[in-house]
Amino acid sequence: MPLRFLGTTSDDGDCPTLYEVESTGDILVQGERVTDPSQLAELRDVKESETFVTVPRELLTRFAPRTEARDMVPFSEVSGLFTDFKHTAWRLETRRGYATDRKSPKWDRWKAGADLTAEPPNTWRENVRTQVASGKRFERVRLVDEPLTEGQEFLLASGFGNVAAGEDIRVLTRTEAERLRLPQHDFWLFDSRTLVRFVFDENDTTLGVILSEDPAEVAAACQVRDAAWHHAVPAAEYAKRVRSST
Repeated sequence: MPLRFLGTTSDDGDCPTLYEVESTGDILVQGERVTDPSQLAELRDVKESETFVTVPRELLTRFAPRTEARDMVPFSEVSGLFTDFKHTAWRLETRRGYATDRKSPKWDRWKAGADLTAEPPNTWRENVRTQVASGKRFERVRLVDEPLTEGQEFLLASGFGNVAAGEDIRVLTRTEAERLRLPQHDFWLFDSRTLVRFVFDENDTTLGVILSEDPAEVAAACQVRDAAWHHAVPAAEYAKRVRSST
């Protein structure tokens, strides 16, 4: 069952850490195992399969969800946020490929050698252009592996049409993201108050999204955004690096 990284209070990759079990919403806690005999003696109803760890209270207050797990909804139910947001729409993109890309006609054109920067406007780009013209911001950070996966090569090639429409797309290596302890799940963050987290299956197909305005979850997403944005580089700059190394 896949885990979703929630957060850690460790700066050096050491425990403690919290995760969410994606399929159940249960919380998995990573910490130092309790070995003090006096503490173990006070525990109640201990099963043979159970173990116990110690974590700082700060970890729980910062990252443990304060509300019940929310139901997944179709992506179409949150589509209005892309026009109704007031200031910023920010995306973290973490996967090595997306089923929607591989199934699109644009993928076949790219595989055939087409220049995707010459693609005609589409609904997404027209909306970006409209929102940016009104003073709003569309921003995105994409995690990439080195070397790039095929899916990441496609996104790098196709993304410049979005940039031309007004979207600010930046790139961050997965190695750097892991150093920064960034999560490995995709989300949109609207106006620093509404979080939309994607749920994928093992084939990179979007199953739905989970909508949250929980202050702790939104604050954690804002921290991720600030760290990722600070260390990411513009897509055009990263593309030059890739070309110069091949």
